[in-house]
Amino acid sequence: MNNEAELTYGEFARMLYATNMLSDPWLRGKERFRLQPVMLSQEQAERLSIAAERVGALFNEVSEIVLDHPELLDEFFGLTPFQKAMWLASEGRWHGIARVDLFLCADGAIRSCEMNSDTPSGEAEAVLLNQLLHPFHSNTIDPNTNFPEQFWQMLVASHQARLTADSGLRIADSSQSPHPSISPSLSQSMAIIYPTDLPEDLSMIAIYKTWLEERGCRVTLGSPFNLGLDKQRRVTVMGEPVDLILRHYKTDWWGEREIVWTTQAEFLDPDPLDRELLLLLEAENEGRVTIVNPFGSVVTQNKLAMALMWERQELFSAEAREWIAELIPETRRATEIDLHQLKREEWVLKSVYGCEGDSVICGAFAKPQDWQLALTTLIPRHWIAQRFFEVAPLRDLPEPMLPNYGVYLLGGKAAGFYTRLSSKATDYTAVTAPTFISSE
Repeated sequence: MNNEAELTYGEFARMLYATNMLSDPWLRGKERFRLQPVMLSQEQAERLSIAAERVGALFNEVSEIVLDHPELLDEFFGLTPFQKAMWLASEGRWHGIARVDLFLCADGAIRSCEMNSDTPSGEAEAVLLNQLLHPFHSNTIDPNTNFPEQFWQMLVASHQARLTADSGLRIADSSQSPHPSISPSLSQSMAIIYPTDLPEDLSMIAIYKTWLEERGCRVTLGSPFNLGLDKQRRVTVMGEPVDLILRHYKTDWWGEREIVWTTQAEFLDPDPLDRELLLLLEAENEGRVTIVNPFGSVVTQNKLAMALMWERQELFSAEAREWIAELIPETRRATEIDLHQLKREEWVLKSVYGCEGDSVICGAFAKPQDWQLALTTLIPRHWIAQRFFEVAPLRDLPEPMLPNYGVYLLGGKAAGFYTRLSSKATDYTAVTAPTFISSE
């Protein structure tokens, strides 16, 4: 029997405050969370998990292709000099944690609009919301229960891969040992590097710190500007030497900052963080520090990777081509198509590194004049066009909502769900819901 009716939103908000992690149950005066869960059948959960792992494998194949064809860095991706430095120094390593955004479509198919392999967020909401509300929903399974331990095992596997002679491993497979050992140095000293002037992901930083300290780590928080070296050339953060850095500072912020609109003002700080970036790249190359996620995500985070899947399919394996057709909507570089011939209702425009609503224009939900304005002011080399797909809405609400099933990958394995519901194709109207799986 479900008991969510017994819990008011005010009571839930007090429970949320008590976690000392999430302190914003309301956003712009509206409830940010939904108490009623999104229920998945076991079959749906398995389909979504398999799809997420296949999407992760597709991006891993992209990384292998770019390693074999380095000319793509210039000819296809158009990376800046410091972005290329990140990729080349990574030697193809790109993954520790990622979030694949999946949709159950009206035609029964599953589609992925993108994968955040650079600085995926939402972990605190996904774990804590399920944890707080699961006791009110009997006969359900919380798919996020083991997330903290799986996260830890991914870090262990990543660190061990760096320490071993064959540390060219590109996906840290933490499934090989249920209780991997770890070097004493890692258990003592870690750091989380993030944009300390932005509050959006503070809950995620806080929960990461808690999980790590519960496992005996000494955790230092800081920004790229707090990086340094000690006399033994160990990487330091706030003066503290560290063995592993959790990187939550986006790759396109470490490199050159580029505008994506002709009407956009130039960045006040367009130059790369050359001192900080080169310090880390050199230290990682010499085996003095482990970085998760590795800087190779500068390629996999770039949405041109999905255009590569469609425009250069001869480079992919036969199995990958099947998965591309099944899971990835048609994606094209804006430089290779006539944008003004696109039918507004059939396409979505996305900037290649954008992750905010103003860098995604969904034609089916955009006003005709806004669509035309976007077409005339975007800088094509920074954009893709992606085929629109119709999402099957949830109808157990006062108004139908579109669910975005974020499936986390840890070391390439599906590890949990983060579901957002919106009335349109952007996150402006999104609320986060707990995600449970039926045990029946």
